[in-house]
Amino acid sequence: MAMKGVNPYEMAQAQFDKVAAILDLDPATRELLRQPLREYSFAIPVHMDDGRIQVFRGFRVQHNDARGPSKGGIRFHPQETLDTVRALAMWMTWKCAVVDIPLGGGKGGVICDPHHLSQREQEQICRGWVRQMARNVGPAADVPAPDVMTSGQHMLWMLDEFEQIHGGHFPGFITGKPVGLGGSEGRTEATGYGVVFAIREALSELGLDARKTRASVQGFGNVAQYAIRLYRQIGGTVTTVACWDQEDQTSYSFRKESGVDPDQLVAIADRFGGIDKGKAKGLGYEVLPGEAWLEQPVEILIPAALENQVRGDNAPRIEPSVRLIAEGANGPTTPEADAVIQQKGIFLIPDFLANAGGVTCSYFEQVQSNMNYFWEKDEVLAKLDVKMTAAFHAVSELSRKRKLHMRDAAYVIAISRVAQACRDRGWV
Repeated sequence: MAMKGVNPYEMAQAQFDKVAAILDLDPATRELLRQPLREYSFAIPVHMDDGRIQVFRGFRVQHNDARGPSKGGIRFHPQETLDTVRALAMWMTWKCAVVDIPLGGGKGGVICDPHHLSQREQEQICRGWVRQMARNVGPAADVPAPDVMTSGQHMLWMLDEFEQIHGGHFPGFITGKPVGLGGSEGRTEATGYGVVFAIREALSELGLDARKTRASVQGFGNVAQYAIRLYRQIGGTVTTVACWDQEDQTSYSFRKESGVDPDQLVAIADRFGGIDKGKAKGLGYEVLPGEAWLEQPVEILIPAALENQVRGDNAPRIEPSVRLIAEGANGPTTPEADAVIQQKGIFLIPDFLANAGGVTCSYFEQVQSNMNYFWEKDEVLAKLDVKMTAAFHAVSELSRKRKLHMRDAAYVIAISRVAQACRDRGWV
């Protein structure tokens, strides 16, 4: 999971240092917040299917829990590093704080490749991870969730092991569970819908009628699909969708000026969101190069795929018609591109605000599990709307008041809230 040429933990600390300077944080608070409160590294021995024993390395980092139990995913990846987990835990602290949910930031991982492991072997890794961490996680301490290459099934194995160790039912220990086994309605839609709730509010501030706007989207996974659906419901038109083609090992953009139909595209896409080029042409779509999504004459760009997609070398190609960028993906815009976007006067909704619908709905799942009472989907999504709208306006108002860019304003709010919680507790 190491990012090419970049140490993610050093990047997270540099981002923090910049905002700590804006806030003029005292030295003790800076030292407390720029590194994790606790971190765990441990061995997970597993009896493999071929009879041998293999030892896997597991991690859990709890960056800060001043505002509530740590919250964050567990990822399985062959290139997982402790520094990646540290960075993601720190970013989770800020993400929870910016949407004002009472949780802190955590992250976990195991160095392994699920593609080369049987279901039984994966189950043993999940249970082994919980056995190592059982005294340091739980509904009131640290609440894991799925992440890269983990799923609701992995969460159920972990929950079962935790409950066997502690002798009871604790569904609030973990989120991302299937509906019917402690999962929340609306969780599937949450991240994509959250992006559009933020877009709706931004369009209102910019004085734009959603029905007169067009959007271009990078990505056609879960986040992009639900964002497209809700954006169309509020009257917008998506003209272009870009996605990765597994067979060609390259990306393509699919354009239809009259508007794409997400259900039509889902029907000709694989389970990873890769759209069939031949079938798309047959349905009247133009097939363009992968980066063409960025160059469309639209009002809104929604990068909802990978990190580092809007860069210093391609950001100048963004059309003058673009008024708004909403980051559905994590880290899609490089600092060099940020500078270009600011020069162009484009309104940007930063990733850890725009895509915070996912962790917000995970919080709702935790609440429902803890009280053993589950809400209908409409209620979940209505509560999500309230949270995302309030968070957007808090960041936008601070941005205007202090003449900060939206990304910096979001960081200022998040870090201020966590720093205040640490002071109130008497930690600093």
